[in-house]
Amino acid sequence: MSIKRIETFTTRQLSIVRVTADDGAQGYGQIAPYHANISALVLHQQLAPRALHADEERIEQLTEDCIREEHKFPGSYVCRALGGLETALWDLKGKRLGKSVCELLGGTPRPVRVYGSSMRRDISPEDEAERLKRLKERHGFGAFKIRVANNFGNDADVYPGRTERIVEQVRRALGDDTKLYVDANSGYTPGKAIEVGRMLERFGVSQFEEPCPYPELEWTKRVADALDVPVSGGEQDTDLAHFRRMIAMRAVDIVQPDICYIGGIGRARQVAEMARAAGIPCMPHAANLSLVTVFTLHLAAAIPNAGEYAEFTIEQDAWTKELLTSPLIVADGAVQVPEGPGWGVDVNPAWLERAEHFVSE
Repeated sequence: MSIKRIETFTTRQLSIVRVTADDGAQGYGQIAPYHANISALVLHQQLAPRALHADEERIEQLTEDCIREEHKFPGSYVCRALGGLETALWDLKGKRLGKSVCELLGGTPRPVRVYGSSMRRDISPEDEAERLKRLKERHGFGAFKIRVANNFGNDADVYPGRTERIVEQVRRALGDDTKLYVDANSGYTPGKAIEVGRMLERFGVSQFEEPCPYPELEWTKRVADALDVPVSGGEQDTDLAHFRRMIAMRAVDIVQPDICYIGGIGRARQVAEMARAAGIPCMPHAANLSLVTVFTLHLAAAIPNAGEYAEFTIEQDAWTKELLTSPLIVADGAVQVPEGPGWGVDVNPAWLERAEHFVSE
């Protein structure tokens, strides 16, 4: 069957994609969040003309064709738009075959252990420590991630001393039996990142994410080479050649492709395979409770080099509220991979009705 119709249901922050085949069968995917209205326009204007009438089963070929033919527009927006189309096609394929995407990728739906991921820098160390302790007791999280540094490579903190205080306070509150990850969001130059990293090592931190501006692979490698704490990165990157260089030069100890940013689950799986061949774990980035976390659970349960935990935000974003008819639930520190065909979840029809609707056919 071929692709007959591509629809988007869009808010400024989020866009759901629905693909319809010639026989009426449908699949749902999602464009990467944040300015999703722009990415939806890219999908309709640049990618839909290439996708309409294409064979729905040749997902990998269509993905490659879109990247190749849009080579004058490399980077984020094309890949974000492509991710929405690609994930909808995987859902359609799973529904046709009566299998979950996890099974199509070679895995088995199962509970995946998750770490509680904080997105906040506007919280005091004491309040952060207290809320993580409560979440650990309530949901059984075995790991958490907190935010340090501030802004892009300027060696600043939200206020002087916050990074040191929050790491110390959170470690004390959680105890040594809970893994602690730290995300600098590109906040440091190499010298400062190494200084902070050595402090993190003293507190038993298990992962130092994106210590330096993400385009600066050589900077990140200097940090990774200097520290014992594993350095991770890759969430912002969209180019597979860039990932090959990142992995070949050992710029990071853990790779973190974002399924929606990179252009879909197939391209994220290619990164995971590059990393596996190099003996590097893959822990995909999934920073909100939209469909990206559903996609990530399916991938994490299928790849052999998945990290010990998958990312699961502890924030409740208003723009993801009521997106799904059944929310993802953390129990005993894990989330069950949805077991139904395709992604195994249903987008709330009421959410779709409230969104801006566009059609290419």
